[in-house]
Amino acid sequence: MTIKIEMLRCFTTVAEIGNLAEAATRLGRTQSAISMTLKQLEENLGDRLFESDRKNRLTTLGEQVFELARSQLKQFDYTLEAIETCARSPEGLLRIASIPSVAAQVFPAAIAVLTGRHDNLSIELRDTNTQQVIDALVRGQADVGIVSGQHRINGISEFRLFADRFGLLCAADHPLARQKATPTFSEVISGAFIRNDLISMIETPAFREGIKGSRVSVQNTMSLIAMVRTGHWVTILPQSVTQFMSPDLAFRELADLPDRRQVSLLMTEKAVFPQFAEELRDFLRDFDWNGQSAAEIGDRI
Repeated sequence: MTIKIEMLRCFTTVAEIGNLAEAATRLGRTQSAISMTLKQLEENLGDRLFESDRKNRLTTLGEQVFELARSQLKQFDYTLEAIETCARSPEGLLRIASIPSVAAQVFPAAIAVLTGRHDNLSIELRDTNTQQVIDALVRGQADVGIVSGQHRINGISEFRLFADRFGLLCAADHPLARQKATPTFSEVISGAFIRNDLISMIETPAFREGIKGSRVSVQNTMSLIAMVRTGHWVTILPQSVTQFMSPDLAFRELADLPDRRQVSLLMTEKAVFPQFAEELRDFLRDFDWNGQSAAEIGDRI
C-alpha cells in the first residue's frame, strides 16, 4: 500500500498530542480508525513508530519520520491554500516574503500601488527572517523575497536594493546617546551589549573578536528593542531597522564600524504570475528609501 498524505497527518497529530483519544477528536475520526491508519503506515515502513501502544513516545525512526512528515504536510497545506487562492483570484496572485524592517518601510506604498493598478490582484505578504524568506522561495511558497545579504540560488534572480550602515541602538537617555563624541564599537560592546542575528553580517575583524565574550543574544527584534528600552542594554543594528522606533530610543553611527547591511530582492523564476513580481521589482528598485530616489542613494550598489 502506498503511503498517503492522510497517513502522515494522522501520525503527526498523534505524535504531537501523545494520546490516541485526543488525536481522534482533533481529526474527527474514531480511535480504531486512527489505530488502523498508524498500523498501515508502520507496515509500509517495516518498523514501529511508537515505543508502546500508549503512543506517547516515538522510536528513533518515529522521530525521523515525524520531522519529515511535518515538513511535507506544511508544504502540502500551503500548496492547497495557494491553489484555492488562485481559484479565487483568477486575475492574479502575488506572494511576498520579506524581512520585517523592509516590509514595514515599503509595502504599505507598494501594495497600494499594485492594488490600485490591478483591481482583482490578490497579494499575500508575510514578514519573517532571511532564512525563512529563502526557504519560502525555494519551496515555491513565495514569488518575491526581500532579504539581508547577498544570496546566489539556482532558479532565483537577485537584485540589490540598498545598503545601510550599522550603528548603536540605545535608550535616548543612555550615556552613549548623550556623549558628544561619536561612539566607537569598543565602547558599545564593552558594556551590557546584546547580540542579534544581523550583526553576523559585520565583517570588521576587531568587532567580531570583541563580541565573542557577549553573553546575551536576542533574535526577536521586538524583544531586543524592549530590552534596549530599559536603558540598561545596548545593541547594534542597521539603521533601516530603527526607522519606526519611538522617541525614547536613539540611533547613532559608530566611528570605527564601516560595515553595511546589504538588502536584496529575490525573485523566483517559477512565479505563477511573473508580471506582478516584475512590477513589484521595478517599484522597489525606484523606491525612495532614504528621502531620495533609490538611484540617488549613495550606498546603492
